[in-house]
Amino acid sequence: MEDVGVRRVHLIVHGRVQGVGFRFFAATVAARHNIRGFVRNRMDGTVEIDAEGTEERLQSFLAEIRRGPSYGHVDHVEEASLPAKGYRSFDIAR
Repeated sequence: MEDVGVRRVHLIVHGRVQGVGFRFFAATVAARHNIRGFVRNRMDGTVEIDAEGTEERLQSFLAEIRRGPSYGHVDHVEEASLPAKGYRSFDIAR
């Protein structure tokens, strides 16, 4: 992915997002939209996502993340914009 036009967002996803395959869901959505970064569970029951992509691809990715998988439930998403890091893949972290 080119660095030109790449934006990075850091997300904290709240709701029923652990134990429901949310990390796999996020990785699948990221692959569909050519998003790079990572997803991981946090100790407080939320899910953290760091994602990079073009504005258009990020908006599509974020729309799906906000809806969540059918077997989970997203209450709300905290979002912060950060400088791009140059991720090369999207990983599921432990």
